[in-house]
Amino acid sequence: MTTHQVIVVGGGAAGLMAAGQAAELGAETLLLEKMDRPGRKLRITGKGRCNLTNVVPLPEFITHFGPNGCFLHQAFHQFFTPELVAFFEELGVRTVTERGGRVFPVSGQAQDVVDALVWWGSKRGMTLRTRSPVERLLVEGRRVVGVQVSRNPVFSQKPGFYPAEQVYRADSVIVATGGASYPATGSTGDGYRLAASVGHTIVPIRPALVPLETAGDVAPRLQGLSLRHVTVQVWVNGEKQAEAFGEMLFTHFGLSGPIILSLSRQVVDALRLGQSVVLSIDLKPALDEHTLDARLLRDLDVHGKQQFRTLLKGLLPGKLIPVCIDSTSIPPDKAGHQITAQERKRLRTWLKDFRLEVSGYRPFTEAIITAGGVDVREVDPRTMASRLVEGLYFAGEVLDVDADTGGYNLQAAFSTGWVAGRSAVRLRKGPPTGTGHGGGSRAAGGVRLCKR
Repeated sequence: MTTHQVIVVGGGAAGLMAAGQAAELGAETLLLEKMDRPGRKLRITGKGRCNLTNVVPLPEFITHFGPNGCFLHQAFHQFFTPELVAFFEELGVRTVTERGGRVFPVSGQAQDVVDALVWWGSKRGMTLRTRSPVERLLVEGRRVVGVQVSRNPVFSQKPGFYPAEQVYRADSVIVATGGASYPATGSTGDGYRLAASVGHTIVPIRPALVPLETAGDVAPRLQGLSLRHVTVQVWVNGEKQAEAFGEMLFTHFGLSGPIILSLSRQVVDALRLGQSVVLSIDLKPALDEHTLDARLLRDLDVHGKQQFRTLLKGLLPGKLIPVCIDSTSIPPDKAGHQITAQERKRLRTWLKDFRLEVSGYRPFTEAIITAGGVDVREVDPRTMASRLVEGLYFAGEVLDVDADTGGYNLQAAFSTGWVAGRSAVRLRKGPPTGTGHGGGSRAAGGVRLCKR
């Protein structure tokens, strides 16, 4: 039996940050990762470029997290975008800000981020053990006292990595196991099981930032077509619920792309409730109905001898033209000057309200993150400490907090990991005198409670 001051379960973004912070404050820290190497999911974020964070102001940043975003105020006030950028700059990972406020490593390599975190943690004294899946949390009374690692079936053919069962005792345990998306990277929902086993409530998990499936053959016909500068609205049981502007993509099963992924949270929740969901695409969001009608009248007048299918080349990508013709029921060979006012109205309506029925969503294997998780009402937002079990902390995607694409989720992982790592040490030895990386330049005020 081995004793440590702090044990961190999970070697992703939150876990690496938490373990490094605990070690930097002088705690004997053990990081347990069940896969053969840490940071496997971190390596594929941002299409392998690693979108670290976003430079939008804190109030706007929080809005990208939905109802539970308020839980993160305390963590962000202690360690936010400027501190994160400075942290990586100190580790030699220079960053660049791109379109939409997204922050990436200058190298464009997520591997550089993982390598820097592992190097930093190791230099600070962190012990990393891979192929070490945590089977259960050890609790005595209402206090965590360690973890039990058991043989991982994935590596059962490779003897000698660790005993069949190993108990590690600790003063504090931080669960940073990630969610259930991209399970091949090791995110298989272990943290939910561990948290539930000691009494925590798990908000039902579901895929988030996930592509959507649509009914009919329209999406397959348009497979591969990317639309930029469009607006998509989500209609649930006939009522508008959300909208987003940007880029989307048609696939063989339905829709994907940045704005579809961002809207998927509302869509998935509605479908799980058995509600009807329709997506409305405004192909010309820069033109209101009156302005668009004036343009159509002008085009039909100037190019009145051209056939309808030819006129559409000035309005739509080539792949969309057959879909438009089918949807508006306007003969493709009809001359522009012969198109009636009623037909022009149908075209205008379709351009502003191209509708697709949503029939489902893709599985966890294709979801970027997981919605749901450990109920944040049972976690102290100032420290990430469990309100139920002393010495237990949570960080990252295992919490019921998720956001849009754009660097928001990784910042949340790094911030909650930073807070959890430092708080776990404070539990044992009182508030540290040093500030380490980040320094908490935004001293937190009172606890902000999420509205329910």
